[in-house]
Amino acid sequence: MEEPTLVISELYLSIQGESTWAGLPCTFIRLTGCPLRCSYCDTEYAFFGGQRMVLSRILSQVHELGCPLVEVTGGEPLAQRECITLLHALLEQGYTVLLETSGAYSLREVPTEVHRIVDLKCPSSGEMHRNCWENISLLTLRDEVKFVVGTREDYEWAQDQIHQHRLFDRCGAVLFSPVWGQLAPRELASWLLADHLFAARLQIQLHKVIWPTESRGV
Repeated sequence: MEEPTLVISELYLSIQGESTWAGLPCTFIRLTGCPLRCSYCDTEYAFFGGQRMVLSRILSQVHELGCPLVEVTGGEPLAQRECITLLHALLEQGYTVLLETSGAYSLREVPTEVHRIVDLKCPSSGEMHRNCWENISLLTLRDEVKFVVGTREDYEWAQDQIHQHRLFDRCGAVLFSPVWGQLAPRELASWLLADHLFAARLQIQLHKVIWPTESRGV
């Protein structure tokens, strides 16, 4: 039986820049490929290319980096069918595992032990039609929902989804992330405060504060 393989864009150790895990050292496994083309995408280099690697080699490189926290991201990691195999393997080796996903693919096969950070695509992304709405019913308190907000329309749409789907009760955190260079964080902060969204969390992409925005492997 052949060993599973995945196409890897990057595998590196850095500081987690997003979610409630921000600030912690983290090993990142960035899978190649994504069917979405979000207007604000900052990882277009991961759409193509990469290196096909067997699962054992991926796990060996993760082990060498020595960090107990591992995130599988993309691109869209769930676009590769062996992503689920990778997640199970990481859990079996005792890692705390994060999955960063666009929300365009079902979470049904993703282990619930994984901390799933799930986008709900807002109007300005141009990919709102890709949202896999069944994922809302699959959320647990281990999971986080992220809205990447570029406009006031995005913000109001996000509020509607929070109330309609009772997201504050369904998942562990609801994140609001301003589109870098498009919406000022202080403006988004003022909206959250004015509307008393006290359970929401404002997220700044920490890695873009630490390193130049064009940097890879961070």
